[in-house]
Amino acid sequence: MSTTVQTRETSAESGDTRASNPPRQRKRRALGIERRPGFLTYGLLIALFLGGAYPLWWSFVVGSSDNKVLGDTWPPLLPGGRFWDNVASVLDTVAFWQALANSVIVATVITASVVFFSTLAGYSFAKLRFRGREGLMVFVIATLAVPTQLGIIPLFMLMKQFGWTGTLGAVIVPTLVTAFGVFFMRQYLVDVIPDELIEAARVDGANMFSTFWHVGLPAARPAMAILGLFTFMTAWTDYLWPLLVSPQNPTLQVALSQLQSAKYVDYSIVLAGAVMATIPLLVLFILAGRQLVSGIMAGAVKG
Repeated sequence: MSTTVQTRETSAESGDTRASNPPRQRKRRALGIERRPGFLTYGLLIALFLGGAYPLWWSFVVGSSDNKVLGDTWPPLLPGGRFWDNVASVLDTVAFWQALANSVIVATVITASVVFFSTLAGYSFAKLRFRGREGLMVFVIATLAVPTQLGIIPLFMLMKQFGWTGTLGAVIVPTLVTAFGVFFMRQYLVDVIPDELIEAARVDGANMFSTFWHVGLPAARPAMAILGLFTFMTAWTDYLWPLLVSPQNPTLQVALSQLQSAKYVDYSIVLAGAVMATIPLLVLFILAGRQLVSGIMAGAVKG
């Protein structure tokens, strides 16, 4: 008798589950979640991948050949055998290792500073209540509309008054925090952290910074990974500001520009240097690719 009752209850529960599943399934199908990608999707992704990877591959092909391949009617598709010779020419022409160390220092310090301060400011704008919060946020967003070139001359004059020209500090300090980073972290944290969780931490006796460190920071890790990758890439490839403020102690991009300062430019050597400067970024994206994908997916399903 008890077995029959349990069977009926189980069938009733399964019936309720089946009754609730169709709306969910219809919603998932409407959003395209259960739709498997077809050949067209894979073909489009492969085409986009090949289109994005071809410039780097072509740079490697020319960088492993001589300058004569640029005059060919059809550009070569396979690399030559002069890559290491061209690399040796790059190392003999410019102070590559010193410039590489400078770029690593600049990009690492800027990335760590931007990620930390942007997360702290974004958490404050998203979850703290203080006077003038909305006005300050509007001001931060408004600074994004100001072209970067307008601030180069005042910044250069300021660095010269401080006596920082020719040092890495002049390259690092103006970009220790960015308005885009603050806005990006604020938009991410405004919905991802429940207000009840913050109130519970305060009831347990946590102060403001402790609440941020133990509640806000773990929740912000996916967005921090994305912001860190983009900030590192921007700092690594920056050319104009390091060229103006520190040409005597150059970063990698400034040092590589010296390869084409002569009357005769050997583009095979120039592109070999460009490939050498790109390899650290590729390694970084490979190592941090999982965090990048998880951050994008977390932002996509946040709502």
